[in-house]
Amino acid sequence: MSDTPDNPFDHGEIDDAIHGRLRLGIMAYLSAASPAIFGELRDKVNATDGNLSTHLRKLEDAGYVEIEKRFEGRRPQTRIRLTEAGRKAWLDYLARLRLLLDAAE
Repeated sequence: MSDTPDNPFDHGEIDDAIHGRLRLGIMAYLSAASPAIFGELRDKVNATDGNLSTHLRKLEDAGYVEIEKRFEGRRPQTRIRLTEAGRKAWLDYLARLRLLLDAAE
């Protein structure tokens, strides 16, 4: 994101990988609670297992989250964490929305 955009209403600057409603909720939760266990994240963002998996894959493909599968005792556990690139993208996304909202006032 540029520091001084010529047009604060330019929606082309909004990151599509984050902007979907469920992905937005995922990124918001992970920004405060990274890493998160899959079931915890699913419950917090009110998603189904399949829907959450699909959206996590999109965020993983963008390089914004890292998914680690491991075992706790004999139980499988999936942990999701924001990457450095994901945290930067999240902060840039928020800054872009603030510019848009401020320009609309």
